[in-house]
Amino acid sequence: MERVVGTVVRGLRGPIINQGDNIEQIVVDSVLQASKQEGFSIQEQDIVALTESIVARAQGNYATIDHIAKDVESKFGDDTIGVIFPILSRNRFANCLRGIAKGAKKIVLMLSYPADEVGNHLVSIDLLDEKGVNPWTDVLTEKQFRDYFGYIKHTFTGVDYIEYYKSLIEEYGIECEVIFSNNAKTILDYTKSVLTCDIHTRFRTKKILNDNGGEKVYSLDNILSNSIDGSGYNEEYGLLGANKSTEEGVKLFPRDCQPIVDNIQMILKEKTGKNVEVMIYGDGAFKDPIGKIWELADPVVSPAYTSGLNGRPNEVKLKYLADNNFAGLKGEELQKAISEYIKNKDADLVGAMEAQGTTPRKLTDLIGSLADLTSGSGDKGTPFVFIQGYFDNYTK
Repeated sequence: MERVVGTVVRGLRGPIINQGDNIEQIVVDSVLQASKQEGFSIQEQDIVALTESIVARAQGNYATIDHIAKDVESKFGDDTIGVIFPILSRNRFANCLRGIAKGAKKIVLMLSYPADEVGNHLVSIDLLDEKGVNPWTDVLTEKQFRDYFGYIKHTFTGVDYIEYYKSLIEEYGIECEVIFSNNAKTILDYTKSVLTCDIHTRFRTKKILNDNGGEKVYSLDNILSNSIDGSGYNEEYGLLGANKSTEEGVKLFPRDCQPIVDNIQMILKEKTGKNVEVMIYGDGAFKDPIGKIWELADPVVSPAYTSGLNGRPNEVKLKYLADNNFAGLKGEELQKAISEYIKNKDADLVGAMEAQGTTPRKLTDLIGSLADLTSGSGDKGTPFVFIQGYFDNYTK
């Protein structure tokens, strides 16, 4: 019988992970149990994806507000700190900001507008147009911002992030001044000591600051890049990718991930005889067209993956072939012609008309987004995602 099912994605349930758990064995056991219960066989080039949060939990990669404060104080001393370009998120940044504030004497908080880096809006761009405000040139004080736009709450969370972030800082009895600008150099008019909190643009921001007179310039990946008094840490990403864990702490992005995915692959090979690809994933790299939020608040989609997930798809567009190369064919004849074309396609289709619109992004970004959408971030209880047939095409 002709095959009628292509890619299959399954969210696999697993136990609640705690510090010290053997995450590698738990993943393998969960996959094998699901295979047995659901009656599917494990094949070559299947993919197992596990969420970063359970890896960090198993590692015990946590830190407290006090740990953050101590690291910030060691870097900035008594300087006024410019905290610039944070994302607007209670989960992602609130406890980080509390730690920064606890380690500071005064903070100038500079927010980008109309939205943060990942699309959380302080104000709509239409309202900017209505008020004649140019976000690329105009620097606003808090009073000016309020005079123009009033008190606006986030569409999804119902939070006024200006008021909320300012209150978190003032909770520690320190002075906070809020300004609005999209130009990193603006902060240097207030202080030469800057903590830039953007994620994907941080290297450019730091270069601009250093090239224009910044004296102490750090980014979030420099905070908790080493353990402070026994805290968790991440050598590469520091506080980037952190989530609120308790009212006084954060869970950090997992560290030392490559041995984990390699070991899971090795154990599955021993158990099944199949070479299964493995990756750890965080936020997917997709954008919500309604809320305008770009999901990727982690520094990368995947901090570690096995070698078979390197690269990008090399695919042709079936409808292009049907409408152009084989426009005169139908039915079985058309199927055979397209199948033969796919079997003989070039190894690199970059720039080819037949490949237009085939999303040639990194495999790990595509698969990580698929896994993130499958597992969700709530109570599904499926921290492992098992994907079959992802690398198959129309001929297989």
